[in-house]
Amino acid sequence: MVKEIGREGLRAKLERGEGVILVETLGPRYYEEAHLPGAINIPHTEVDELAPELLPDKSAQIVVYCSNRACQNSPQAARRLEALGYENVYDYEEGKQDWIEAGLPTESGAVAAGR
Repeated sequence: MVKEIGREGLRAKLERGEGVILVETLGPRYYEEAHLPGAINIPHTEVDELAPELLPDKSAQIVVYCSNRACQNSPQAARRLEALGYENVYDYEEGKQDWIEAGLPTESGAVAAGR
């Protein structure tokens, strides 16, 4: 079962240096406009294809997110990751909108090489 995580819980994990892998589940255009610092881009429709390469450690803490609670990309991606055997998947359902509205930093730019 996918666990939910809120902004404060996510910030605490990041501040403690827990090695959380952030995954934006929106398409590349939205990722390039703004994403949480350090996030990688795996659109929810490409989880099966990209996860094995970009997320090789199935026991890693993975936090998926999309735009906001109304967006269903991250819940779909989280369920798919669990079905593929990932053990520590969290869904930050409030997503990028919540992060930005709280005045927290984002990054912008193209998807990293190899994608």
